[in-house]
Amino acid sequence: MTRRKIFSIVTMALLSVALCTVAVGQDHATAQEVVAKVREAASTLSKTGDVAQFNEKQSPWVWKNTYIYVVDCDKRVEAANPIKPEIVGLDIGSIKDTKGKIVYPDGFCDAARKPSGEWIEYWWPKPGEKEGSRKVSYNLGAKGTPYVVGAGVYDDKASIAELSKLSSEK
Repeated sequence: MTRRKIFSIVTMALLSVALCTVAVGQDHATAQEVVAKVREAASTLSKTGDVAQFNEKQSPWVWKNTYIYVVDCDKRVEAANPIKPEIVGLDIGSIKDTKGKIVYPDGFCDAARKPSGEWIEYWWPKPGEKEGSRKVSYNLGAKGTPYVVGAGVYDDKASIAELSKLSSEK
């Protein structure tokens, strides 16, 4: 085999692997996408006050492997969740992850209402699964409303400190 032919075969193999990696990565939301989508949802909710749109599975608020959820901090209940509608209306102090830990910690609403929002971590089933995986969620208050909007990514490596730097950037 000539060097040129070997080079072509190796190049094609590497290109195939790279394209497969890109295609696989596209169905997993990134932390950056979550921050952008949560900010967009908080802005929309501030303007419309319409929580119902966040309960719809077929909406722009459900994408890749994640979704927007809404917490009503005045009533202390989950106000919208398109993937787990059974938790809508539940007291946020009673919502636990798959390891038994309360998902929304004390001070959650106050922290999420800060301009940079708040990241939390917990173990939650991926859509369509029963077992929990580490999920980190970005939460941000919707100005002029009692609502906090959030969405998350399943990530075993990202630290809350790293993610907080990401969300404090404008």
